Amino acid sequence: MKKPAWVVDKERGRKAEAKETVWLFGLHAVRDALQNPRREKLRLIVTKNALDRLNTAVAAAGMVPEVVDPRSFTAPLDPGSVHQGAALEVRPLNWGSLADVAVSGAGAPLVVLLDRVTDPHNVGAVLRSAEVFGARAVIAPRHHSAPETGALAKTASGALERQPYLRVTNLAEAMAELQAAGYVLIGLDGEAPITLAEAVAGAGGRPLGLVMGAEGPGLREKTRETCDLLARIPAAEAFGSLNVSNAAAVALYAASQR
Repeated sequence: MKKPAWVVDKERGRKAEAKETVWLFGLHAVRDALQNPRREKLRLIVTKNALDRLNTAVAAAGMVPEVVDPRSFTAPLDPGSVHQGAALEVRPLNWGSLADVAVSGAGAPLVVLLDRVTDPHNVGAVLRSAEVFGARAVIAPRHHSAPETGALAKTASGALERQPYLRVTNLAEAMAELQAAGYVLIGLDGEAPITLAEAVAGAGGRPLGLVMGAEGPGLREKTRETCDLLARIPAAEAFGSLNVSNAAAVALYAASQR
């Protein structure tokens, strides 16, 4: 019996994901990945100077590095990548299901949801803030979001190895699942009638999801409709909106002070 087209497409997607690899770069990102037992590590390219600085982590990971001349660094990185003489090929991390991480995971019942935020530097910065303020996860749609990349990992400054970054098939469905588990979802919107502080206070002690859109377009209509509340971060008169990663840091701080 012939399989339906959607089943074939899903199986192809899973096979492609199984073969997917990421090149991490930079001393900090590479060291943290080497020290992460959850991370599947495939190939390490380093200069002699970088290896001297990473020696303990390399030995602990049991890897045999490829030591190269700094003038002929062979890792397939984008031009201009500040690799500091270290690059590590890895498999993307698998954090498990939304229920495992956001509903029953470690840390405070607090998550960040990113609606089509595609800039890896913004997502990396959000991951860093999420780790600092103890959020359980950063959640984004599988399509139209920043994938796990070396640039994202470098901006996250190690947080990518410790802070769950879940990319879900459908953001609205993930939001509904969180709501069913008791989460109050607050969407950040500069035109909202109430402030973030008022929205956080109104949620009481219930689990919180902070929903952020990309700079410019903001939250999509479906995402806005699915939120329980819309709230704004108060700004001085004639001041523009915050960068999404800065807004996430402010919102996470506000939520952590309940």
